[in-house]
Amino acid sequence: MSSPSQRGVGESTAVLENARLVTPDDVVSGSVRIEGDRIVDVGDVERSADTVVDVGGRLVLPGLVDLHGDDIESHLHPRSGARVGTHMALAAADRANVAAGITTKFHAISFELDPDENRSPELGAEITDAVDRADDLVIDHRIHARCEVTQSRCIEAVEDVVAAGDAALVSVMSHIPGKGQFRDQDAFIEYYRDSQKHTIEEAEAIIDERGGLELETVRERVTRVVEAAAERGVPTASHDDEDVGEVERLREIGVDVSEYPITLETAERAHELGMTVTMGAPNLVRGESQWGNLRTADAIDAGVVDALVADYHPPSLLAATFVDTGEPLPTRVRRVTANPADAAGLDDRGRIEPGARADLVVVDRDPTPTVARALVGGRPAYRAEVGDVDVEGSR
Repeated sequence: MSSPSQRGVGESTAVLENARLVTPDDVVSGSVRIEGDRIVDVGDVERSADTVVDVGGRLVLPGLVDLHGDDIESHLHPRSGARVGTHMALAAADRANVAAGITTKFHAISFELDPDENRSPELGAEITDAVDRADDLVIDHRIHARCEVTQSRCIEAVEDVVAAGDAALVSVMSHIPGKGQFRDQDAFIEYYRDSQKHTIEEAEAIIDERGGLELETVRERVTRVVEAAAERGVPTASHDDEDVGEVERLREIGVDVSEYPITLETAERAHELGMTVTMGAPNLVRGESQWGNLRTADAIDAGVVDALVADYHPPSLLAATFVDTGEPLPTRVRRVTANPADAAGLDDRGRIEPGARADLVVVDRDPTPTVARALVGGRPAYRAEVGDVDVEGSR
């Protein structure tokens, strides 16, 4: 993984003042003091510092934590058939995410053999290696390895990534007819046969390969991946959960997170079992699921959503925070900061409080939520303000 704080942070000091600080439980007016890469004081703080910034009464949030973002794919392949260099794509994703307020990014890399969708276990390994080697990125990049368990070659690739210590989160998915987003078997067949990215012969091969697996075989493969992750202390997630009994079995074998549950009943049961239930931020912003599944708003109304993820659109993560759900702002902010951080075992971030990592974003709320400034590990990482100046310059 690539993290600015791992590259050495100097003990410079900074103060953001005249702010509306979104703490875990409240919105308070005041300042936040930073020393090195940590928050050391909140509220009425010592003002003397290397850098003092008046944020003009704007909201200051903890840096957003995205557990599932596959936007790297659009940077790698900006147009069908057009591929750019891996590091170039990673650098572009890095800048796009910090501009969206995301300071900890879990790239949801599909270890899935589907060349016409620009996915393969080899490409997954290539992206993982690029993240591991990069030393010029702004935010903290981590790997969320998504394992297509219907393909044994992909299971082996994910096991290799986990064994090497390169995966920070692992999820299991099985895109087979009659399950998940393809719970309608006819819809699964129609999707692949009508896909402009596959020939009829290729579509038929996908249908035969995935449709021919027995449920028990799928379950055995899921257990194999979950156990491999558990041995390395890596949290695990399930994808597109649709059956209460299946969720209970997944929890029993140690799955920690339920991503995009298909039905409210399934989301409720996952929540009852102590799983972190994550839903898509674009779903909330758009007001509906792309696949006609459970609406994020309905799951929030039921009180079963713990975290939101950017999915394919990083700006939606910040925008979702300001969708009126009838809840206090700190509750909505926790879904994109502290809660996902906790689910990933990162107890050092996602909160504006002393001792926390100084990942902070200054937000302009109107006319649409945007980031004016971002700090990552105490360092200035992004600035889009026009006309505002530091009260005291930085050394």
